[in-house]
Amino acid sequence: MNVEAQVQAEAQTEATIREALGVTLTLALACFLLSACGRSEAPKASNAATPTVQKAPSPPADIQNRIEIAVVDYSSMKPALTLAGKVAYGEDRYSKISSPLQGRVVEVRAKLGDHVKSGDVLLVIDSPDITAAYSEFVKEASDLQFATRAYELAKDLYENKALPLKDFKQAENDLIKARAGFRRAKERLLSLKVPAAELEKPLAEQTISSRFELRSPLAGTVVERTVTPGQSVGGDPSQVLFTVADLDTLQVVADVYERDLDLVEAGQVATVTVEAYPGIGFPAAITAIGDVVDPNTRTIKVRAWASNEQHKLKPEMFARLNIQVGDTKPILAIPKEAVLEVDGKQFVYVVEGESRYVKREVKVATASGDQVRVVEGLRSGERIVTKGAVLIKGQEAKG
Repeated sequence: MNVEAQVQAEAQTEATIREALGVTLTLALACFLLSACGRSEAPKASNAATPTVQKAPSPPADIQNRIEIAVVDYSSMKPALTLAGKVAYGEDRYSKISSPLQGRVVEVRAKLGDHVKSGDVLLVIDSPDITAAYSEFVKEASDLQFATRAYELAKDLYENKALPLKDFKQAENDLIKARAGFRRAKERLLSLKVPAAELEKPLAEQTISSRFELRSPLAGTVVERTVTPGQSVGGDPSQVLFTVADLDTLQVVADVYERDLDLVEAGQVATVTVEAYPGIGFPAAITAIGDVVDPNTRTIKVRAWASNEQHKLKPEMFARLNIQVGDTKPILAIPKEAVLEVDGKQFVYVVEGESRYVKREVKVATASGDQVRVVEGLRSGERIVTKGAVLIKGQEAKG
């Protein structure tokens, strides 16, 4: 082979190699581009936690027309707290009265609804206990007089060397026993409510009979009477004959939830409302806040005194205690109707788009009669369902 032919052969071989490499590079580049395009469409894996969102199905047109939407925003208002409670007697303003002794009722002087003063006689009892106790008192008083004279005589004789020491000590011991017996008999009569001034008189001037007068320990109204003339009564404290209560000032016992406890303090002004008198508020004031949380309801007892001069409030009435809890300030507030409760949790429906709603858990607290303040779960500017949330919930339950 000549030189010219060898050069041509090498050139042809090099061209073939170049052509093969070009095809290979072109195929590799195409595969790379296809792979890159595929990766750009597939989502990348992420370790970040994705929040769970409950989307409600789009409601039908007839339901959608009944749904109202509003923007969550701050509102300037004077926060008020409304607590459910009950009207009750004041602890120191009522008394359940029973007889301290046995006997037969001979006269009843107080009727149901009567206003009585402290010390007024409610009924009269003929009691053999007083007769027996007074007889014992007279005997002990006589024994004490005798023991006193015997001691004084024994003392004079002993000082004059006319009586042995043992006889003087005996007289002294008898006097001590007589004093103890007299004191016991006197205290027994006092426990039967015999006037102490009467027992201080000389025996000949005392006018103590078997009649016992049961008196009221406080001023108020007779709200309960369970006794009639001729009835036998005993010294059992559980046998209540009268209940006397001051109805001019009553107590309202209400429950406050833990989340609202920081809004309540003693001395706050409040009003009491009851169903019997709609539109009427009875002035009240917070007097005490309990120290124990009810483990079942997670509430704390709040007590308030309420003025009741016209006696419209009745014990055991259900009542609402409306408390003004602070000055006017901006709070994030939403209508109470917008909040639903499911399994003990509170939810609202947040507007996600046209006819699309998302159920979101929130925490709210009382703000006023028809508004609640948002504690957690919403931001200013978000849109929520204010009317018709129940309809969406029903549609959601149907699936």
